[in-house]
Amino acid sequence: MVYMENHLKKAIVVGATGAVGRDLVDVLLKDERYSSVVTFTRRDIGIRHEKLTSYVVDFAQPEQWREFMHGDVLFSALGTSRKQAGSKEGQYRVDYEYQLTAARTAKEQGVRQLVLVSSVGADCNSKFFYLRLKGEIERDAEALGFDGLTIIQPPSLIRKKAKRLGETLSVKVLQAANSFGLLRGLAPMETRVVAECMAHAGADSFQGLRRITGQGIRRPIL
Repeated sequence: MVYMENHLKKAIVVGATGAVGRDLVDVLLKDERYSSVVTFTRRDIGIRHEKLTSYVVDFAQPEQWREFMHGDVLFSALGTSRKQAGSKEGQYRVDYEYQLTAARTAKEQGVRQLVLVSSVGADCNSKFFYLRLKGEIERDAEALGFDGLTIIQPPSLIRKKAKRLGETLSVKVLQAANSFGLLRGLAPMETRVVAECMAHAGADSFQGLRRITGQGIRRPIL
């Protein structure tokens, strides 16, 4: 693990319309360590700021937007649910194919750092589709060879406007267990906490590979 001298960063965000991504953009725009923020989304982000440049793109057509992907660090928070995507194949397309395309394009354009949101339990050999999917994107993002790769593996997330019933129920179950001192390592966390961890990770010019997992996301990055 190597840390280089810090300077003002130019941030790139994919997945900026999701729960973590929206919080991340807000954090980055307020963070004096970042001079600019560029977002690539599938629909208008609905935010205007002097530090922000936004592009609405088709992630399946990188030749249309690769020339705009310049910066110091790529933050990848792109993701969906099976219900929203309509199928496992649709979810795989967004969570794996689009994310990997964005990461590969950023690497080709000279971006040196990647901060990737994954999940606790990510494992490319898992029997569970979601965890296997997250494990595969971790594995293949690492293979791209960024100077610095930080993988954030949060537990269940507390969203401001939760729409995923299964996820909402799992959060309530875990919160109930935590109240009795059980499963504290899997305690749900607010998306803002994840976003703040990502911003810190991108600012420190880390070199190498690191994973920040579970409740470790709440602790300051040293």
